[in-house]
Amino acid sequence: MIFTYKGYTGEVFIDEDAEVLAGKVLDIRDVITFEGETVPEVKQAFRDSVDDYLDFCHELGRKANKPFSGKLAYRTTPERHRQIFMAAKNQGKSINAWMDEALAAAARWEETKVISVD
Repeated sequence: MIFTYKGYTGEVFIDEDAEVLAGKVLDIRDVITFEGETVPEVKQAFRDSVDDYLDFCHELGRKANKPFSGKLAYRTTPERHRQIFMAAKNQGKSINAWMDEALAAAARWEETKVISVD
């Protein structure tokens, strides 16, 4: 299961040894973990862990890690690069604008599978 809260993404898995639902926040340098015995408990634990992390960073006077900067490195083959260039050119767009639109559409579709706990 994937959850989102305040811009953070948490992934939940079953810890068979401890017999709990356990999770961690993805895509940041700091480590934020959480667990619960039921889905509602693990959702609340995720929210609490993110809130505790943000409060802790505030108390220390340091910026909390943010998962995404807005910059995305992308590597591909020369042929795919040409195809992307031509698709963008045909629509009168830059490669960046064309890719942003195409990736946003794909991401919106995938986002329907993510559970928001806001």
